[in-house]
Amino acid sequence: MIEDIRNSLRATAAVYGAMADDLAESTARAADLLIAALRAGRTIYVCGNGGSASQAQHIAGELVGRFRIDRPALACVALSTDTSILTAVANDYDFDAVFERQVDAIVRRGDVLWALTTSGSSANVVKAAACARKRGARVLGMTGRSGGKLRELCDVALCVPADSSPAIQEGHLALLHILCGLVEQAMFGPAAGQGKG
Repeated sequence: MIEDIRNSLRATAAVYGAMADDLAESTARAADLLIAALRAGRTIYVCGNGGSASQAQHIAGELVGRFRIDRPALACVALSTDTSILTAVANDYDFDAVFERQVDAIVRRGDVLWALTTSGSSANVVKAAACARKRGARVLGMTGRSGGKLRELCDVALCVPADSSPAIQEGHLALLHILCGLVEQAMFGPAAGQGKG
């Protein structure tokens, strides 16, 4: 058991090392995308399924609430949280439409859809990204190594160099924290680089 724990932590460290080599520039572009939208008074919408849904809610919590500093709220909505919409759309149409329908209703030109799927091919996330592009929004994707179908719909795609969902989700967690920190620092100054109080 001890060796399994060590091996798991070493594997995570290896993924993080590969991310540092491969994803730094694209993560900076992703931060620029988010910052530009927020400075223009636009909104970030986030979607994903399962563990990615919880990470979408995590992102919204960090931006609407706070990440490192007390500051004004930032406009961010997780599309996985309204159970009435999710169940109505899934029941009346199809589960593949649960995010697309919300994007069609509320996303506007200049907004950002931040889409998370470890495979890159979750049908409801891919449909939401396609709808967002049609509506003139930008798309930030977070996926696994291949990028799947989502990759081609993204203005910026952050493809964690791993194949298993847990490893990809661990990579997404690190990236979402980095991005929230970069956004906060850009919007509110150097104090945002300090640790949580």
